[in-house]
Amino acid sequence: MSAVGSPPADGDGPVRPSGLLDVLRVASVVLDTEGRIVLWSPQAEELFGYGAQEALGRYAARIMVHEQHLDLVVDLFADVMRTGRSWAGAFPIRRKDGSTRLVEFRNMRLLDDRGNVYALGLAVDQTTARRLEQDVALSTRIVAQSPLGLAVLDTDLRYVSVNPALERINGVPAEEHLNRRVRDVLPLVDAEALEAAAREVLETGRPVVDRSMTGRTPADPDEDHVWSFSLYRLENALGTVLGVAVSVVDVTEPYRANAEAETARRRLAVIVDATARIGTTLDLDRTAGELADVAVPELADAAAVDLLDAVVRGRRSALGPTEPAVIRALAVRVVDAAEVLAAADPPGRVTRYAPDRLITECVRTGLPVMVPQVKDEDLARIARSPEAAALLARAGAHSYLAVPLIARGEVLGALDLLRMRNPVPFGEDDLLLARELASRAAVQIDNARWYQNARDTALTLQRSLLPSHPPLTGGLEVASRYQPAGATSEVGGDWFDVIPLEDGKTALVVGDVMGSGIPAAAAMGRLRTATHTLASLGLDPAVLLEHLDRITDGLDQAIATCVYAVHDPRERRCTIANAGHLPPARVRAGHAPELLDLPTGVPLGVGGVAFSTTTVELEPGDLLVLYTDGLVETRRDPLDERLDRLLALLDHPGDSLEEVCDLLLRTLHEPDNFDDVALLIARATAPAP
Repeated sequence: MSAVGSPPADGDGPVRPSGLLDVLRVASVVLDTEGRIVLWSPQAEELFGYGAQEALGRYAARIMVHEQHLDLVVDLFADVMRTGRSWAGAFPIRRKDGSTRLVEFRNMRLLDDRGNVYALGLAVDQTTARRLEQDVALSTRIVAQSPLGLAVLDTDLRYVSVNPALERINGVPAEEHLNRRVRDVLPLVDAEALEAAAREVLETGRPVVDRSMTGRTPADPDEDHVWSFSLYRLENALGTVLGVAVSVVDVTEPYRANAEAETARRRLAVIVDATARIGTTLDLDRTAGELADVAVPELADAAAVDLLDAVVRGRRSALGPTEPAVIRALAVRVVDAAEVLAAADPPGRVTRYAPDRLITECVRTGLPVMVPQVKDEDLARIARSPEAAALLARAGAHSYLAVPLIARGEVLGALDLLRMRNPVPFGEDDLLLARELASRAAVQIDNARWYQNARDTALTLQRSLLPSHPPLTGGLEVASRYQPAGATSEVGGDWFDVIPLEDGKTALVVGDVMGSGIPAAAAMGRLRTATHTLASLGLDPAVLLEHLDRITDGLDQAIATCVYAVHDPRERRCTIANAGHLPPARVRAGHAPELLDLPTGVPLGVGGVAFSTTTVELEPGDLLVLYTDGLVETRRDPLDERLDRLLALLDHPGDSLEEVCDLLLRTLHEPDNFDDVALLIARATAPAP
């Protein structure tokens, strides 16, 4: 490795010394033809120990050479002076202090302008010379044979020397590097990073270690490489800055291995996240939304979850080669791209996609469809319409991936992914991750689909069994609500009824069959029918509940709670019996709303316990509020607090019973409640004359 000094400031003056002679401490001595010392340098004084006054005029051999070599040195000196040939050799010397030191000599004949002859002797301590020689040899060998690319840049960051390894790394001969900058030799490399670091090292003297640089070189012009470089400032013995030493190693393979490991780690993290986030409920739309939330932005800039409409309806669907796909959009997620959102099918929309569309191909074949670089003709096969394709083009959609949602061997739909802001096209790693997400989510979506179908069936059955009553019945004005559970896939067995009786009386019923789904709805229907039949007999409420208790006992271990009340407008009273149900609330003018103090009784189906009938007053204008526990019970709050909240809301009920129903449901019923609600409110009216 060679060293270069700093150039002079004006370009014409002398350069600063390299400092090499100062390291060697070369002693200079001039002898006349007799061998007497006529000139004696300070370095000679340091090396031999004699001052100039002591040495000048004396025979050099007497003070510069060990006595055992005196004759040989005298003969060599005479030969140099006679022939003019230079001589070099190493002899031990005896210093003034008596110590011995091995010194290398160089002797040559000199002539002045008058023809006088002199001898010049140069002497160097051999230990110092050998050490420097070894250092140079070692440095030269290391640089030449090192597997690391090594170079020296001068203070203008131009190449001064390049070792063979760097020639191979760059694919450029050493001579083509010299006096050129990195960016000139390697235009496809991020040279700015290296040069900025080199300027920092020149200025501060602090090394820069293990920085990265990317690009391509003539050695491999078709592949990107990653290099690690380190920089060290070079200085001579006088502290003069000579330039920068650069070491370069190709770390492309470790970098790729680390990148692959990081990709695998990220993929695993996404899968773990998906496992925790997808399928938290059995709601189909919410499950689809959870899948889209995981995919964006980790995997794509836009994601849509689409199901075949037939699958949503509970039917199997197999598409032929020429059949379109009828797709129902369930969820869409987009990162800052209004055009993409406008181009996507909004959740709930059913769209017919032609056989040549990519999503149709995906759900027909059950195989992924990936378009790494989207062209205009591809957008026409991705979007639902030419207008939507134009919106995708405007948003910069450049890469597309669709993976099928397959559960239990059936293709349910597809997960559609687009990239706009992320400049990297979809690749095999993305495909693997998308397929893994789709595979895990498809099972959850399929579960949600079947539960939703079962829930819809049970809800249809239950609604068909609930009454459609007139707003005025006998001496009562009546309003009611039924609210299915919001956090489960099945409905419960809650019901209410308004039954006109003889003599202008009206029976009010609210009940709750324990359990959910079709069995609960069916049991509720049978109990409602039995209640209608028994009510027509004019039975006392307690007696009626006893009959219902025996009927419930035969309904496949069904258990139900129930409140049965009979309003007599002429007597202005209600007779009420309770079978393990929450007490009704009564609201009277001039009084605070109250919960009726009724014997609780036991649920229907338990058997063996008699029921009691309680009579309460119900004047015109008074309200009687019957409800199921789904209105007031939660998993977080004590029941007493919730009942107090109910009474507080009834303290200012307003004039409209419909508004009161809406107020109670809106305020008390929580969307994630695991129970449905039946609510029946009756206001006593003045009897007809």
